[in-house]
Amino acid sequence: MSTAKVLMVEDEMGIAHFIKQGLQEEGFSVIHCLSGKEALNIIDKQLFDIILLDWMMLNISGLEICKTIRQSANKNRSTPIIFLTAKDTVQDTIEGLNAGANDYIKKPFAFDELIARIQVYLRNNSKPNRIALGNIEIDSSTHQAFLNGKLVDLTLKEFQLLFYLFNNKNQVCSRREIIKNIWDIHFEYDTSVIDVFVNAIRKKLNLKKDDPRLHTVRGLGYISKDV
Repeated sequence: MSTAKVLMVEDEMGIAHFIKQGLQEEGFSVIHCLSGKEALNIIDKQLFDIILLDWMMLNISGLEICKTIRQSANKNRSTPIIFLTAKDTVQDTIEGLNAGANDYIKKPFAFDELIARIQVYLRNNSKPNRIALGNIEIDSSTHQAFLNGKLVDLTLKEFQLLFYLFNNKNQVCSRREIIKNIWDIHFEYDTSVIDVFVNAIRKKLNLKKDDPRLHTVRGLGYISKDV
């Protein structure tokens, strides 16, 4: 039996009752919010394993809630989010995923499908996906970096490079290894491109050249260490 904690944000009572009862029978702990305002208030106070989010609600839409969670420093910013919605165009799906949702299930749906999707994210989320060095935190599940709890706008390659170094902290990562793992280049190549990305990352994270979290090892590559 699962003991995962689920937040369900759904303003249609009939649907909410059906989902909540089914999840509880599967062993989940479920908190139900009827409005976006109520959801944002509780999200700031409690940590959840899964968030089920209706899109179309009166005061604050599910899309706005999703964006707020992903862009803020609250404890649920990496919690898997699944949209449950009647909006069914390809563009709707893309918009939901771009807002930070992990999945998108169109109403009406089979309850067994919902359970299967939830179990996938619970398994994936059991693996560590957050790494923090000093006041910098990165999250591999959302490809986001935070400085003092505030979101930092990194490009995908900048994030991948930073995550690679942080994930291999206390080890010297050679330029050749970085090019191979981040750019997937397996032949002789000018590795000076790495310096350009490192400088951009340092600027965005307010890191000096001698900061141990992103330190140059002359003639070898880079290393990340705890401060």
